[in-house]
Amino acid sequence: MQNTNLPTLEFILKNYKNFNSRATKDATIAYWRHIERGGKMFWAVGGAMSSAQMGITLAPAIREGLISGMSVTGANLEESLFRLVAHNSYKDFPDYRYFTKEDDTKILEDRMRRVTDTSIPEDEAFRVVEKQIVPVWKENTANGVRKFWHEYFYDLIKNIDKEKHEGRADECWLLAAAENNIPIVVPGHEDSTFGNIFASYVKTGECSPNIVKSGIEYMAEFYDQYQELSKGEGVGFFQIGGGISGDFPICVVPSIKYDLQKEVKPWAYFCQISDSTTSYGSYSGATPNEKITWDKLTKDTPMFVIESDATIVSPLMLTALLECKANPEKANELIKKLA
Repeated sequence: MQNTNLPTLEFILKNYKNFNSRATKDATIAYWRHIERGGKMFWAVGGAMSSAQMGITLAPAIREGLISGMSVTGANLEESLFRLVAHNSYKDFPDYRYFTKEDDTKILEDRMRRVTDTSIPEDEAFRVVEKQIVPVWKENTANGVRKFWHEYFYDLIKNIDKEKHEGRADECWLLAAAENNIPIVVPGHEDSTFGNIFASYVKTGECSPNIVKSGIEYMAEFYDQYQELSKGEGVGFFQIGGGISGDFPICVVPSIKYDLQKEVKPWAYFCQISDSTTSYGSYSGATPNEKITWDKLTKDTPMFVIESDATIVSPLMLTALLECKANPEKANELIKKLA
């Protein structure tokens, strides 16, 4: 390899020639071209990416303007916070594939919640955060204050004493998002640990369900946020996994067009990293061109599907893109020579 300060970009350009590696290379170059022209990128993140420590590359990407908005599951939202305040108490289980039911029962008895090969500590994560957020819920119930789900976590993560940080603050994507105040939607936030905790306080009458704005209100707010993000060169859509975190925000384009009957730019780019088998009737496994029929994408939208593990592909792509952002002239020279 050449002696450059863009080693990840050069590695991708030199080695990724066919199949999923080619899709990774092409998607990375198209992403960079879009950003270089002044466009923005919106990320939809499903799965358990926060527990997989995707913040290591997501956080700097947010700070460098490579990510300008996000849609995340309630689990990814809260688990980014957990990694910041309870990192040292997580346990890894590299041999999880060989666990018995008794092994997992032991993990439960140790008050850990396994997510594939790692585990979230209940007392150091769930219960610590619960003590901080529940008083806010109760106060807002008393005062009739309403907020979006992510706003509670934005406020909380910005106000946590830095001495309480166990994880690296510069690797916490939620903190980076809060500090940069990027728009976030959290569709289906009820389906998360803190969604369940909040429901329990609603059931006991200690909190009002009205202090959390609804998913419908998220979409109503997102109409305006999308129009702002799509100014100029437009906004692209980068999706990890499938499900509601992806389907909810991508629908904003046809909804503005057909339901509000207003002019709207289509998504300017689309890439999905998924390990779902391509299939009919599956959102996660649907090919991008199916979205043309729903007026979410057009025949001219750059489209990429990378059938691989997002915990492998995404850090590679973001690292290469961060290299491009730091040295655009050299990045363009390298792309011209090796792509």
